[in-house]
Amino acid sequence: MATDLIRYDLLVQDALRSVVRKVLADTARGGLAGEHHFNIAFKTQAPGVVVPAAIKSRFPDEMSIILQHEFWDLVVREDAFEVSLNFSRKPERLTVPFDSITGFTDPSVPFGFKLEPRVAEPAASRAPAQAEQKEATPAPSPARAAPAKPPAQPAPAAKSAGRAEKPADATGEAKVVSIDAFRKK
Repeated sequence: MATDLIRYDLLVQDALRSVVRKVLADTARGGLAGEHHFNIAFKTQAPGVVVPAAIKSRFPDEMSIILQHEFWDLVVREDAFEVSLNFSRKPERLTVPFDSITGFTDPSVPFGFKLEPRVAEPAASRAPAQAEQKEATPAPSPARAAPAKPPAQPAPAAKSAGRAEKPADATGEAKVVSIDAFRKK
Protein backbone atom coordinates (compact mmCIF):
# COMPACT_ATOMS: atom_id res chain seq x y z
CA MET A 1 0.00 0.00 0.00
CA ALA A 2 1.29 3.46 -0.92
CA THR A 3 2.20 5.98 1.75
CA ASP A 4 0.11 9.17 1.79
CA LEU A 5 2.84 11.78 1.51
CA ILE A 6 0.32 14.51 0.71
CA ARG A 7 -1.66 13.96 3.97
CA TYR A 8 -5.14 14.36 2.55
CA ASP A 9 -6.60 13.89 6.03
CA LEU A 10 -4.91 17.07 7.26
CA LEU A 11 -5.85 18.99 4.11
CA VAL A 12 -9.50 18.08 4.62
CA GLN A 13 -9.37 19.21 8.25
CA ASP A 14 -7.82 22.53 7.18
CA ALA A 15 -10.57 22.96 4.57
CA LEU A 16 -13.30 22.26 7.13
CA ARG A 17 -11.74 24.72 9.59
CA SER A 18 -11.75 27.34 6.83
CA VAL A 19 -15.50 26.68 6.38
CA VAL A 20 -16.03 27.50 10.07
CA ARG A 21 -13.82 30.60 9.76
CA LYS A 22 -15.71 31.89 6.70
CA VAL A 23 -19.16 31.25 8.17
CA LEU A 24 -18.23 33.00 11.41
CA ALA A 25 -16.60 35.92 9.57
CA ASP A 26 -19.76 36.36 7.46
CA THR A 27 -21.84 36.23 10.65
CA ALA A 28 -19.59 38.82 12.34
CA ARG A 29 -20.11 41.17 9.38
CA GLY A 30 -23.83 40.70 8.76
CA GLY A 31 -25.37 38.73 11.63
CA LEU A 32 -26.99 35.31 11.37
CA ALA A 33 -28.68 34.62 8.04
CA GLY A 34 -32.25 33.30 8.22
CA GLU A 35 -32.67 30.46 10.71
CA HIS A 36 -28.98 29.49 10.69
CA HIS A 37 -27.26 29.00 14.03
CA PHE A 38 -24.14 27.15 15.07
CA ASN A 39 -23.11 24.59 17.65
CA ILE A 40 -19.33 24.64 18.02
CA ALA A 41 -17.55 22.04 20.18
CA PHE A 42 -13.96 22.60 21.25
CA LYS A 43 -11.30 21.34 23.66
CA THR A 44 -11.16 23.64 26.68
CA GLN A 45 -7.53 22.70 27.50
CA ALA A 46 -6.19 23.35 23.97
CA PRO A 47 -3.47 25.99 23.56
CA GLY A 48 -4.91 29.49 23.13
CA VAL A 49 -8.40 28.71 24.47
CA VAL A 50 -9.53 31.42 26.89
CA VAL A 51 -12.50 30.42 29.03
CA PRO A 52 -13.27 31.71 32.53
CA ALA A 53 -12.00 29.36 35.27
CA ALA A 54 -15.49 28.58 36.61
CA ILE A 55 -16.64 27.45 33.17
CA LYS A 56 -13.46 25.49 32.53
CA SER A 57 -13.99 23.65 35.82
CA ARG A 58 -17.50 22.64 34.66
CA PHE A 59 -16.15 21.53 31.26
CA PRO A 60 -12.56 20.40 31.94
CA ASP A 61 -12.06 18.64 28.59
CA GLU A 62 -14.57 19.79 25.99
CA MET A 63 -17.58 22.05 25.70
CA SER A 64 -19.98 23.37 23.08
CA ILE A 65 -21.29 26.85 22.54
CA ILE A 66 -24.36 27.74 20.54
CA LEU A 67 -24.32 30.95 18.56
CA GLN A 68 -27.98 31.73 18.08
CA HIS A 69 -29.80 34.22 20.31
CA GLU A 70 -27.50 35.52 23.03
CA PHE A 71 -24.04 36.23 21.69
CA TRP A 72 -22.32 39.48 20.79
CA ASP A 73 -19.00 41.06 19.83
CA LEU A 74 -18.06 38.18 17.52
CA VAL A 75 -14.56 38.82 16.16
CA VAL A 76 -12.89 36.41 13.74
CA ARG A 77 -9.13 36.32 13.32
CA GLU A 78 -6.94 34.08 11.18
CA ASP A 79 -6.29 31.59 13.97
CA ALA A 80 -9.25 32.01 16.36
CA PHE A 81 -12.56 33.66 17.07
CA GLU A 82 -13.70 35.60 20.11
CA VAL A 83 -17.27 35.92 21.30
CA SER A 84 -19.15 37.13 24.34
CA LEU A 85 -21.79 34.82 25.82
CA ASN A 86 -23.97 34.69 28.92
CA PHE A 87 -23.23 31.97 31.46
CA SER A 88 -25.75 31.93 34.32
CA ARG A 89 -26.81 35.44 33.26
CA LYS A 90 -23.23 36.69 33.52
CA PRO A 91 -21.49 37.92 30.34
CA GLU A 92 -18.15 36.23 29.64
CA ARG A 93 -15.62 36.58 26.81
CA LEU A 94 -14.26 33.41 25.16
CA THR A 95 -11.41 32.92 22.71
CA VAL A 96 -11.52 29.71 20.67
CA PRO A 97 -8.64 28.83 18.32
CA PHE A 98 -9.82 27.05 15.18
CA ASP A 99 -7.30 24.28 15.93
CA SER A 100 -9.20 23.45 19.15
CA ILE A 101 -12.54 22.84 17.39
CA THR A 102 -13.80 19.25 17.49
CA GLY A 103 -17.22 19.71 15.91
CA PHE A 104 -19.43 22.13 14.03
CA THR A 105 -23.15 21.82 13.28
CA ASP A 106 -25.81 24.07 11.84
CA PRO A 107 -29.04 22.29 12.86
CA SER A 108 -31.17 24.58 10.69
CA VAL A 109 -30.14 22.95 7.41
CA PRO A 110 -28.94 20.23 8.79
CA PHE A 111 -25.15 20.24 8.33
CA GLY A 112 -22.26 19.18 10.52
CA PHE A 113 -18.87 17.57 10.83
CA LYS A 114 -16.36 16.43 13.44
CA LEU A 115 -12.68 17.37 13.59
CA GLU A 116 -9.63 16.24 15.47
CA PRO A 117 -8.09 19.05 17.52
CA ARG A 118 -4.67 19.97 16.20
CA VAL A 119 -1.55 20.81 18.15
CA ALA A 120 -0.54 24.37 17.32
CA GLU A 121 2.11 24.74 14.64
CA PRO A 122 3.98 27.78 13.36
CA ALA A 123 1.84 30.01 11.14
CA ALA A 124 4.38 29.80 8.30
CA SER A 125 3.73 26.08 7.86
CA ARG A 126 -0.07 26.38 7.60
CA ALA A 127 -1.99 26.11 4.36
CA PRO A 128 -2.43 29.40 2.44
CA ALA A 129 -6.23 29.10 2.68
CA GLN A 130 -5.98 29.76 6.42
CA ALA A 131 -4.47 33.18 5.81
CA GLU A 132 -7.43 34.43 3.75
CA GLN A 133 -9.28 36.30 6.48
CA LYS A 134 -7.42 38.44 8.96
CA GLU A 135 -10.26 39.90 11.00
CA ALA A 136 -13.93 40.63 10.67
CA THR A 137 -15.81 43.51 12.22
CA PRO A 138 -17.89 42.68 15.28
CA ALA A 139 -21.63 42.31 14.87
CA PRO A 140 -24.03 42.69 17.76
CA SER A 141 -26.24 39.68 18.18
CA PRO A 142 -27.01 37.93 21.39
CA ALA A 143 -25.82 32.73 22.28
CA ARG A 144 -26.06 30.33 24.92
CA ALA A 145 -23.59 27.77 26.18
CA ALA A 146 -24.30 24.05 26.18
CA PRO A 147 -22.52 20.86 27.18
CA ALA A 148 -19.95 19.39 24.84
CA LYS A 149 -22.14 17.08 22.78
CA PRO A 150 -23.74 18.40 19.56
CA PRO A 151 -27.50 17.89 19.23
CA ALA A 152 -28.32 14.21 18.72
CA GLN A 153 -30.98 14.93 16.11
CA PRO A 154 -30.68 18.13 14.09
CA ALA A 155 -33.87 19.84 12.98
CA PRO A 156 -35.46 18.35 9.85
CA ALA A 157 -35.00 20.16 6.56
CA ALA A 158 -37.25 23.21 6.31
CA LYS A 159 -39.70 23.92 3.52
CA SER A 160 -39.08 27.03 1.49
CA ALA A 161 -41.04 28.67 -1.30
CA GLY A 162 -43.54 25.83 -1.38
CA ARG A 163 -41.03 23.04 -2.02
CA ALA A 164 -39.35 20.71 0.42
CA GLU A 165 -35.61 20.75 0.73
CA LYS A 166 -33.96 17.36 0.39
CA PRO A 167 -32.76 15.97 3.72
CA ALA A 168 -29.12 15.03 4.18
CA ASP A 169 -30.04 11.34 4.35
CA ALA A 170 -33.13 9.13 4.43
CA THR A 171 -33.82 9.95 8.09
CA GLY A 172 -33.56 13.69 7.57
CA GLU A 173 -30.60 13.94 9.96
CA ALA A 174 -27.36 15.72 9.19
CA LYS A 175 -24.51 13.53 8.12
CA VAL A 176 -21.51 13.99 10.38
CA VAL A 177 -18.28 13.53 8.51
CA SER A 178 -15.47 12.00 10.49
CA ILE A 179 -11.98 12.74 9.27
CA ASP A 180 -11.26 9.01 9.72
CA ALA A 181 -13.30 8.39 6.56
CA PHE A 182 -10.51 10.08 4.60
CA ARG A 183 -7.61 8.40 6.36
CA LYS A 184 -6.00 5.36 4.82
CA LYS A 185 -5.93 2.40 7.13
